[in-house]
Amino acid sequence: MKMAKSKLVKAKEKVVAFEKIEDTVVGGYTKIEDAFVVRYLAKDGERIEEAEERLKRKREPSK
Repeated sequence: MKMAKSKLVKAKEKVVAFEKIEDTVVGGYTKIEDAFVVRYLAKDGERIEEAEERLKRKREPSK
């Protein structure tokens, strides 16, 4: 049983490491995306969230 527990511990460590990498990558992408929206897509004085919502509405076909 000791070997099985050891494998579980190792698997958990790998999952934790993956989650840490994933959080770092997603966080970096979000910063780049926000900078792009602010620089190229937001209108004067518009917040990131407002610009994203406006672009989302513009993309959706009228119903």
